[in-house]
Amino acid sequence: MSITTISAEQIAEQAHRDLESLLGVLPTNVREQIIATGRQDELLEVVMDLGRRPSARFVDGEITLRDSEVTQAELDAVVDGIGDLDDDNRAGLARTLHRISAIRNRRGSVVGLTCRVGRAVYGTIDIIADIVEEGKSILLLGRPGVGKTTMLREMARILAEKKRVIIVDTSNEIGGDGDIPHPAVGRARRMQVPRPAHQHETMIEAVENHNPEVIVIDEIGREREAEAARTINERGVQLIGTAHGNTLENLLLNPTLSDLVGGIESVTLSDEEARRRGTQKTVLERRAPPTFDVLIEIQERQRLAIHQDVTGAVDAMLRGRMLGVEVRYRDAEGKIHVEREENASASPTLTGRLPAGRGDLREPRETRESGGRPGRRADGANGEDRPAGRGRSTSRSEQVTADKEARSRRIYPYGVARNRLYQAAKRLGVEIDVVNDVGAAEVLFTLKSYYRRRQRVILDAEQRRIPIYVLRANTVNQMQNALAEVYHLEVNAGDPFEFAVAEAERAIARIQAGEPAIDLTPAGASVRRYQHQLARQANLVSHSYGREPNRHVRIFNTGRN
Repeated sequence: MSITTISAEQIAEQAHRDLESLLGVLPTNVREQIIATGRQDELLEVVMDLGRRPSARFVDGEITLRDSEVTQAELDAVVDGIGDLDDDNRAGLARTLHRISAIRNRRGSVVGLTCRVGRAVYGTIDIIADIVEEGKSILLLGRPGVGKTTMLREMARILAEKKRVIIVDTSNEIGGDGDIPHPAVGRARRMQVPRPAHQHETMIEAVENHNPEVIVIDEIGREREAEAARTINERGVQLIGTAHGNTLENLLLNPTLSDLVGGIESVTLSDEEARRRGTQKTVLERRAPPTFDVLIEIQERQRLAIHQDVTGAVDAMLRGRMLGVEVRYRDAEGKIHVEREENASASPTLTGRLPAGRGDLREPRETRESGGRPGRRADGANGEDRPAGRGRSTSRSEQVTADKEARSRRIYPYGVARNRLYQAAKRLGVEIDVVNDVGAAEVLFTLKSYYRRRQRVILDAEQRRIPIYVLRANTVNQMQNALAEVYHLEVNAGDPFEFAVAEAERAIARIQAGEPAIDLTPAGASVRRYQHQLARQANLVSHSYGREPNRHVRIFNTGRN
C-alpha cells in the first residue's frame, strides 16, 4: 500500500473552494471582515449568537468581527443557506467538510450558530503509515478538536486505494454534507446515518449489505455502538474508529465503552495464584478479547501515544505492571521521532493497590431512633435466608467499650448506600470499616433485588463463606437492624415501614396458602408502592382502595401462582 501523492496546488485549490462556500452563507460584513484579516487559512470557527457581536476563532485566539450585534434575520438567512438541521442540530454544505451547529431556544428557534471550518489535511497519517498498512483494527482517542476526524478521513482514503471501505458517517463530518462524498475520502463509499441514535443499525447494515473489508466509524459513544463494533470485528472486518476519552485508562473506567478494549470484571484467584501475583484474591481482569487491536492516543496534533498490543496493555494495566507505550511525534522540521516510554496505571479503581476509602462520615441530622425488625441473613456457605437472631440488650456505653475486633468489622456494601450505612452505625454507636473489595470484607450487605440476581459479587462472597446480610430496602433502619445482628445488639421494633413490609409478606403467605383476598393497614403512597411490588414479585394481584389517609392495598389471588 502506498500513500497517494497529491500536489500542494490541488490541496490549496480544494480548500479555497470549500472555504468560499462557507463564507458565502455568512452576512456580507462578517465575510468581508474575515477576508480582510488575510488569515483564512488559519480560520477554525465563526460564532454568531443573537444579541452579541460575531467573532472568529483562529488557531492562536479569537477576534471580534464587528461592533454591531447579530440579528435574528441574519441567523435565519444563514440557516436558509445551509442544509437542513438534523436531530443533533448539525448541518453542512454539500460536498464540503464544514459543520454548522445550532443553539435553539425553548421554542425551537435558532439563536446561535457555530460554523466550524472543515479541511482535508493530507499526509496526517504519515506518522503511523506502517500501522495502517498492517490491516489491524485501530481505535483513535483524543480530546475534541485534536484532529481525530481528520486522521480518520485520511485513513479511509488511503485504505480505499486497495480495499473495499465503507464509512458510517453519523454527522457527515468524514465525507462532507450532501449525497456526493467529498473528494478527501477518495474511493471510500459512505453511508449516512438518518439519526445519531441509529448509528449501530447502520454499522450492521453496512456489513450485511455491502461486503466491506474495512468499516470506518466516527465517535463511538453508546453501548449499542460498542456492541455493533464487536459484532463487526468478529465477522472478520477491519475497524477504524474514534471514541471519547484521552487515554486507555479513561476508556477502561468508562462502563459504556470499556468493551471496546475487552471490558473488565471482578474475578477470584486461587490462593496460589494470589500469592504468586502478590495481590488480593479478588482482582479486576479483562473480560473478553478487545474489539480493536491497536489504540492510538492523540495527545497533540503531531504527538501520538500508541498501544500496539491492546490485549497486553490492558492486562498490564489491571495488574499494576509497567506499561510500555510507543510515542511518536513530528518535530518543527517535519522529522518523525519514535520513542519508548514506561508508564504505570495510577487509578486505584483499576489496580486496587491503594487503601480503600471510608466514604461520607458526616454527622447525621436526626437523633438516635429505635430500629425495626432485624434484617435477614444469607449464610455464606449455602446462600439460604434465615431470620436474624436477637442478642442481649446492650447499652450505648457497653457498645463503645466493646472489644476492638467487634468495633471494626470490614463491610462490603453491594448496592447499599454508604452514607446511610455510616448513619446506621452512628445510631448504634459502633464503628465500621467500609471496604471497596469483597476479598477484604468480613461481611457483605446487599439488597434483596441484587441477591436474587445471583451476580458475580454475591457468588464470590458465598464461595469465600463471607456472611451475606440481605436488606429488603435501602433504608437506615434496615441497615441498623443488620448491623445490630453483626454486632450482637438488640434493636427495638416500631418502624412503620418495617411493619408495613412485614404485614405485606404475611398477607402474601396467607394468600398463597389459599385465602382469596386480604386488606392491608392504610399506609402512605411510597409504602403502598413497595407493597404492590412485593405482590407482583409473588405473582399476585394488588390494588389500592379508599381515600387518603385511609387508602390501603388489597392483595388477592387470581389463580396464576
